[in-house]
Amino acid sequence: MSYYFAKTIEAGDIEAVLERVRAALQEHGFGILTEIDLQTTLKEKISVDIRPCRNLGACNPSLAHKALQAEDKIGTMLPCNVIIQQVAPEVFEVAAVDPVASVQAVEDEALAEVAASVTNKLKAVTAAL
Repeated sequence: MSYYFAKTIEAGDIEAVLERVRAALQEHGFGILTEIDLQTTLKEKISVDIRPCRNLGACNPSLAHKALQAEDKIGTMLPCNVIIQQVAPEVFEVAAVDPVASVQAVEDEALAEVAASVTNKLKAVTAAL
């Protein structure tokens, strides 16, 4: 089992992709709690150059609440990370963590059900792009 799922899309620049991803996340009940520009951060911190890459920390509040009710330490795995990275000129990959894979080590049936719901929503987000 892979720990993520991804989709490659064509767009003029990363900002256009981010706009589409934000809209799709919102449409499926997710808010964005964090946004990290990995390209800029790594350049500033350790003077390395990487391709354009953003990390969005997405959270569906209702499902996060259910997950926390099932397992109080699951906050260590929240929010769900979605990355957008340029893989070629005007070609971008959008990848999202697979919550089902993430929670396999936690043996809790209620949590597994919540993770499956989140996975389905994140797959719907990537399909909508």
